[in-house]
Amino acid sequence: MIPLSVAQLAGLAGAVLDQVPDPGAIVPGPVVIDSREAGPGTLFVALPGSRVDGHDFAAAAVAAGATAVLAARPVGVPALIVPDVQAALGDLAAGVVRRLPDLTIVAITGSSGKTTTKDLTAQLVETLGPTISNKGSLNNEIGHPLTVLRVTEQTRYLISEVSATGAGHIAALCAIAPPRLGAVLCVGHAHAGVFGGIEEVARAKSELPAALPADSMGGVAVLNADDPRVLAMAAVTPARVVTFGRAADADVRAADVIVDEAGRAGFTLVTAAGSAPVQLRLHGEHHVSNALAAAALAAELGMTTDAIAAGLSAAEARSRWRMEVTRRPDGVTIVNDAYNAVPEGMRAALATLSAMTGGGRRHRGFAVLGYMTELGDRAEEFLEEAGRMAALAGVTGLIVVGDAAAPILAGAKAVPAWSGELVHVPDKPAAVAAVQDRVGDGDVVLVKASHTIGLEDVALALTGERPL
Repeated sequence: MIPLSVAQLAGLAGAVLDQVPDPGAIVPGPVVIDSREAGPGTLFVALPGSRVDGHDFAAAAVAAGATAVLAARPVGVPALIVPDVQAALGDLAAGVVRRLPDLTIVAITGSSGKTTTKDLTAQLVETLGPTISNKGSLNNEIGHPLTVLRVTEQTRYLISEVSATGAGHIAALCAIAPPRLGAVLCVGHAHAGVFGGIEEVARAKSELPAALPADSMGGVAVLNADDPRVLAMAAVTPARVVTFGRAADADVRAADVIVDEAGRAGFTLVTAAGSAPVQLRLHGEHHVSNALAAAALAAELGMTTDAIAAGLSAAEARSRWRMEVTRRPDGVTIVNDAYNAVPEGMRAALATLSAMTGGGRRHRGFAVLGYMTELGDRAEEFLEEAGRMAALAGVTGLIVVGDAAAPILAGAKAVPAWSGELVHVPDKPAAVAAVQDRVGDGDVVLVKASHTIGLEDVALALTGERPL
């Protein structure tokens, strides 16, 4: 972060100092919310939580070297006292951004693909100058300001994914770090049950293009030409609109898409400046759209088409449990896509499994599927659809985990031409055992469910990385 004095931090956060012996003491950072990460020069943020309260760890953080604590009440050690710790964290981040007028901020949102697109964009933009991006999916009201506070005076680009679980959330994140460029990837059914429907999801995502500066101020809205709800956001942004997708009239598009036996897509990247071949290392044809969004953003920041294509072809997965492919010594391939699951992402993952197995003709495929959360009244419908898609993908075995995911079973049974095995297990250990009893050399296993279900534990146990 930018080195600031305790007094300067207090000014940005609207804080009152308590037991601070030297208000002029410099805090070089970083800013942390876990006392175990506290060290010399850090600022510890004492966030209250449902299970633990950061205030209880304030003394330990200072003992570990933290210069001060951002807190809602006196904690017996040097502290910056504020009415609302979370709000003050955002105020600190916003204050740092105001001190960096040369920082170019890029924001990315969408119902799925945010993290992958952020990682691809960051790998491209890093060739232009010092770049900071979210670690993993730190994209909410806590993770976003923590990411912003990692910037330094040398940072030239901030690539930030922003998420929402309600109206106004994205607008609030954009107020903390106002983006000049913003990309909307897609509008899907993620959180639709919380929002109240897909149209409400679309309205929430549109807060990003609406927050961009006008074209005359360099604002650029990068919108998916293949998603009508995203394309309609051109009407709410004052920024110049650039489109991406497979549509023939997209400004940045993919032509001649092919998918190899490992499920990796190759295509010709076409821009106004020319065309160049791309061979992605990421598994899944759906990553073509993510790559195009990253390409459009990079082009607006000055990269050539050839450089973008080369960068996309070299880019690797940076965030875990998103189509993470591991081949075991016994020849079994585990595809860990268990970080999250929405209907659109489930469809894409099963399509990738089908590509990797040749629809069950080249290799045997197994799908370990669990519940998808926050789908509201349509949850049963989407779970049944997941079962149908698994059967249509030609899986040899469908292993469904937990009672809540039972509609997946009905969906698979409704496909009369499917002759695979259907297995219903109660929990994660049983899922691991069911897979181990069935797989052998050449088989491919996909593991996918919403993050709260924790099926990444199944995938990690299957790869041998972490026993269950």
